[in-house]
Amino acid sequence: MTTARELDERYGRTGRRRLPWIVAGALAVLAVGAFGWMTVTSQLSAVSADDVGFTLTDEHSVDLRFQYTAPRGSGVVCVVQALDKEFGVVGWKVLEIPASQDHTSVMDVRIPTVAAATTGLVKSCWVA
Repeated sequence: MTTARELDERYGRTGRRRLPWIVAGALAVLAVGAFGWMTVTSQLSAVSADDVGFTLTDEHSVDLRFQYTAPRGSGVVCVVQALDKEFGVVGWKVLEIPASQDHTSVMDVRIPTVAAATTGLVKSCWVA
């Protein structure tokens, strides 16, 4: 008579089949944990900027007001630009903003232009 153990061995239903699943599960948990950690750390050092408004002062300058959010105690560099009616860049400026203890701040900047502009905006910002 054939026992249950002999049948399990004959058809490959031994305890060794669990090991690959356990290893795969552990690797999946580690991968999800690593991805989560990378996401959190990248967001902690991220800078975001939103245009609040602009004023066309004259043919050679645009006043831009924008709000930026950055990590406390970190300096920020922002590139702002002025565009014409065809979305061509007619002026730009690099701003080096010193470190601040505020998480969110508002900046006013005048962008010099070489031609009449129709808008001013923030191109990008990053931690200095």
